[in-house]
Amino acid sequence: MLRDILAQAWEAMVFNRRRTAITMIGMAWGIATVVLLLAYGAGFSRAIEAIFAQWGTNVIGVFPGRTSEQAGGEKSGAQVRFTVDDVERLEGSVPGIFHISPVVQKDVPVQNDLHTYTWTVSGVHSVFQDIWKLDTDQGRFFNGAEEQQRAHVCVIGSESKTKLFSGGWAVGETIRLNGVLFTVVGVMSPKMQESGDSDRNRQIYVPFSTMSDIKDTKYLDGIWFNYHANYEMAEKSLRDSLGAAHHFRSSDHNAIYVANLMTELHQFSILSLALQVLLSLVGALTLGIAGIGLMNIMLVAVQQRTREIGVEKALGAQKRHILLQFLAEAFVITGVGGMSGIALAYLVSVLIGRIPFYSAVASHAEAADIYLKISPLSVVVATGILIVTGLVSGMIPAIRAANLDPIEALRYE
Repeated sequence: MLRDILAQAWEAMVFNRRRTAITMIGMAWGIATVVLLLAYGAGFSRAIEAIFAQWGTNVIGVFPGRTSEQAGGEKSGAQVRFTVDDVERLEGSVPGIFHISPVVQKDVPVQNDLHTYTWTVSGVHSVFQDIWKLDTDQGRFFNGAEEQQRAHVCVIGSESKTKLFSGGWAVGETIRLNGVLFTVVGVMSPKMQESGDSDRNRQIYVPFSTMSDIKDTKYLDGIWFNYHANYEMAEKSLRDSLGAAHHFRSSDHNAIYVANLMTELHQFSILSLALQVLLSLVGALTLGIAGIGLMNIMLVAVQQRTREIGVEKALGAQKRHILLQFLAEAFVITGVGGMSGIALAYLVSVLIGRIPFYSAVASHAEAADIYLKISPLSVVVATGILIVTGLVSGMIPAIRAANLDPIEALRYE
């Protein structure tokens, strides 16, 4: 019986091929919109994750500030200063730390035989490479032995290499940092860098022990570490530990400044999820408009075939037979239109491929652009919305057809 119902639905669609084609195009456009909007939302999430992933997500940096609350008899406004003892303190008190490094920075003249620039030089431990994912394009990062020996070695950024050595080989060459001679042992791979005055790819790293030849390292400019614990627990332990050592309340956010990348990523993830929900709703509304068109077409079909319905009922057709007949026609239109729409969405995603996002304002940021990659989940969600739309759009005309009085239907002109 199902085969007969589908065959009859197909014959009706072929008879009204122009009307059917227009309705299918509407359904195809609606489902393609849903799939592409879902792909765009997923691509946006991947772009945000790529921006954070270049530095590592489970990373926390803490920087000294000035107290703004009275604590333990101490007046507010006291300057907080970090020392190497604080590095050891955090290593022992914050759970799940992998690597930790002090940071001392200074803007100094950077010179070779031909060029002179003023860039930021950072004194760090060798594990800083693992904390910040500092991959090298040439050479290597300095190691622990060189740090113990207070070796005058440095690792320079990709832009530093281009400016100092005109793009030539830099490893093994010497440069002067604040007048002190250093040997280049590595060149870092370029990081995403926003246009303008960003010095992200002009950073120069030297061993922390050697940094004392450039700047007094008694007081630190900051401390960075990576970890595998809960990010909120790690930050709380950090604030409690430093608060107890430096006599300020852990709730005093001006005493120390904490850069918790997981907190920022979590906030962006919430925005990204909200965007995906919004895009899904927009796509569903677009598909709903196509569903209204399908409903109108099916209502017209019921009106035009009123006498046919009367004849079928006079010959013994029951309500469920009429209901299935029109539902089958609606689902065939929805199915063909849906498959065409999904195919169209895949075609558009291949043709567009990448939509400039972060690369529009930053260099080396192609990985943080939006790629329209259609996931199986997007197709499943879109198919679910399509089925609901087809069911609702086809059910109302089908119920109307099934409830027609056979005598009145036979009299219909």
